[in-house]
Amino acid sequence: MNNSANINHHAVLRARVSLLESEKPPVRRRVAAYRVLVQVSPLAYLSRLAVDLIKYSREFADRPEMALALRVESVDAARRLCELESGRQRVLLGSLASLRDQLNLMERGEEASAVAREIALLESAGKV
Repeated sequence: MNNSANINHHAVLRARVSLLESEKPPVRRRVAAYRVLVQVSPLAYLSRLAVDLIKYSREFADRPEMALALRVESVDAARRLCELESGRQRVLLGSLASLRDQLNLMERGEEASAVAREIALLESAGKV
């Protein structure tokens, strides 16, 4: 259970309103809202955050370090989701694959290979 004393309830309300304002808010706004909402309801929003962070990172093709940071955040969210609820490895695999692709684009082969090994390990462990 979350400690409600540490939660900014106004921020949570603004995040919820932001998601409901229009049919489909821009990915930037969804990511901002999900970052707040995972504090109060992680199982409901971590997978959405992980997926939309990848989408958002694509807007930074001209800023590879920013795209990389967003994809790392996506992996972190997916890992946290897996810790909270088993059987959610598909989200983690998608985030890891996206991270690997970004590392390859940035010609960071050793790091990309390490991520590829982690993906293979997850797949071979049958956790998918």
